[in-house]
Amino acid sequence: MPVGLRFAFVVHCVADCVFAVPLMVDPDGFLRLLGWTTVDPIAARIVAAALFGIGIESFLGRNAGMEWFTNMLDLKIIWSLCASAGIALSLLGGAQGRPVWGWILLLVFIAFNGIWVFFRLRIRSAEP
Repeated sequence: MPVGLRFAFVVHCVADCVFAVPLMVDPDGFLRLLGWTTVDPIAARIVAAALFGIGIESFLGRNAGMEWFTNMLDLKIIWSLCASAGIALSLLGGAQGRPVWGWILLLVFIAFNGIWVFFRLRIRSAEP
């Protein structure tokens, strides 16, 4: 496995947990701080759970083999692509007054998707 991919998985764990903790503990306060006008605490905590799950598994499996990385990359590509699409559709529809942090969040998901696609294609080209 490329060292950069293992490093990206650790960075992804940290990024996921940095956002998951406040979403789980105080979703209303955290999201209002970021410009959200209304907050559904159940939906926010479900997102936090997904972030914890994907992020922590990324850290735990960072030394795994090719099959694990391939499966995790597929999951991360699907998650980040669908999240990007959902965020973009919501912002373009005027959700939450289109807060700046919503656009930043969109860019973060797009950037991670690009990283995951890059490594997935790199691994695919190395497969027999």
